Amino acid sequence: MSKQTMGPGDLLVRVGAILFLVGAVGTLATVAPLLLGTSRLPTPAYFVSMLMGVGLAVALCGLLKAALAQRHPAHGQEDAAGRAAVER
Repeated sequence: MSKQTMGPGDLLVRVGAILFLVGAVGTLATVAPLLLGTSRLPTPAYFVSMLMGVGLAVALCGLLKAALAQRHPAHGQEDAAGRAAVER
């Protein structure tokens, strides 16, 4: 088994996915009583459904961070590549 390293932004994508799923479950839980004709849930339950949008925003920030990291390599890598080109 090989151990995979997490790149920049991977943690944000994972946290965003978890928040999105919690928000999706909260949305289903708050909409179900309205469709079934039962009494509605208290107001704090509706705030849980807002996590869906927050999770999407966090995951998109993680994707942006990962894309920018691939576009601009780290400074240490640039220096090593520049020194190798000069030595040739």
